[in-house]
Amino acid sequence: MQTEGTTRRQLLEVLRIKGSSSITELSKDLGITEMGVRRHIQTLERDGLVESAMLRQPMGRPFYQYSLTEQADDLFPKSYHHLTLDLLNEVEEQSGGTEMVDKLFAGRRSKLEAKYRGRLQDKTLEEKVAELAAIQNAGGYMAEWEANEDGSYKLYERNCPVTQVAKRYRQACHCEQQLFSNLLEADVKRLECLVDGGNCCTYSIKPIPENVQSIKATVPWGNDR
Repeated sequence: MQTEGTTRRQLLEVLRIKGSSSITELSKDLGITEMGVRRHIQTLERDGLVESAMLRQPMGRPFYQYSLTEQADDLFPKSYHHLTLDLLNEVEEQSGGTEMVDKLFAGRRSKLEAKYRGRLQDKTLEEKVAELAAIQNAGGYMAEWEANEDGSYKLYERNCPVTQVAKRYRQACHCEQQLFSNLLEADVKRLECLVDGGNCCTYSIKPIPENVQSIKATVPWGNDR
């Protein structure tokens, strides 16, 4: 029911403001019965959004205090992109150009590549694409993939958590494409982009012929050019 969803949202907001509360306190704040509060608390605990802690008193029976879990923090509005944009803009102004910003994005790409390379090692290209989709899903990109009859693949990202940053600094998009290319060891091209008004970010992924891969392996700059 919509009413129940609204009540649970109000309960979460009260806990956000107060930090922690008892059933009795929540009942007074929300204007519903303690039984009603317990029912909503049980649902939120099951969903991993609320946790309890027993408090003992010098006199009387111990009671439970309820508070939000770390997972519940994601339910509240964030404006991280404003801070990120301000910091990147400051770096750009201080350095007098985009060179330092380029280095920051390239550094992030290198760290992500080092972090995830082990998960894709010794896999077929199809297995790598599936694993990459799982990695992106964990990051909130709502990724899907499909195999084509010609041996190529498509990767779709239905959501972009860094859209606001990517609109101003397209290095985010370029570095993502390069990251995918390096991790998959494949020819990766972007066909559609959310930032450009597309329905999703779509990547075409094709195997690189073995002779081309062997040539790249002997060149000092590898896949970075």
